[in-house]
Amino acid sequence: MSSEDQQSPNYQRGVNLVREMLGEAFLGGMLSAANSGGFAADAATIALESAFGAVWSRPGLQRKERSLVTIGILVGMGKPNELKNHVRAALNNGLTVTELQEALIQAIPYCGFPCVAEALEATVAVLRERGLVGDNVKTAKDRGML
Repeated sequence: MSSEDQQSPNYQRGVNLVREMLGEAFLGGMLSAANSGGFAADAATIALESAFGAVWSRPGLQRKERSLVTIGILVGMGKPNELKNHVRAALNNGLTVTELQEALIQAIPYCGFPCVAEALEATVAVLRERGLVGDNVKTAKDRGML
């Protein structure tokens, strides 16, 4: 992508949204990738411009609602690493711990216990890093079940 593409309104909206949802450190990583000229540079640019600048910035749903949709999709796809990023964003977008738990419970009949077990691991890891749950919260992995 040319530097002109990187200065598009969608790109700038994407940069601002990532900063707000995921913080300066995460944004720094994305910008570093986008500006690297390396293998994944275009993918990072497209993510900023398209996913964040065009889709996440649309009217019609609040960020909290978009977070719930995204979390449901990532649970169903079995993508725990990406889910961690979106749990972080969801918390920044106003989702509560209870709402995150309910979203995972809602996914059980549709995605199955294996997908949700992986999602619980990822979600609890983020909640622990944020200090939102204590050591008394045990996952299947903590109990030696995974």
